Amino acid sequence: MYPKELVAPMAKDLNDAGFQSLISAEDVDQVLGAKAGTVLVVVNSVCGCAAANARPGAKMSLNHSAKPDQTVTVFAGVDREAVDKARSYMLPYPPSSPSIALFKEGKLVHFLERHHIEGRSADIIADNLKMAYDRFC
Repeated sequence: MYPKELVAPMAKDLNDAGFQSLISAEDVDQVLGAKAGTVLVVVNSVCGCAAANARPGAKMSLNHSAKPDQTVTVFAGVDREAVDKARSYMLPYPPSSPSIALFKEGKLVHFLERHHIEGRSADIIADNLKMAYDRFC
């Protein structure tokens, strides 16, 4: 587990862009269990590909005509209960951080695993998400 003080700037990066931090299993169930609208979930991480690719890509993707109704985040290595619950909604995909998931009416409809994020630019990630928004949002 990482100290909250260490990850605070990394969490704030998404919070400042409008992402709501989910810190408990109940928080995750309240959002994803509602099965309403579209929800983008970013599994945040301390790794370099989260800082260079995932977070910037997720934020840039929201500058688009179609976008999710809600944007939320859970932090791997910090809020274990929330992350575990979010990942249970992301099955059958294995745990991956960072990762980005799009849900529609409670159903997982698009998922970027770490291997889709690593080595790809934030622009490519944003474009990938925008295509998903065009299809599902």
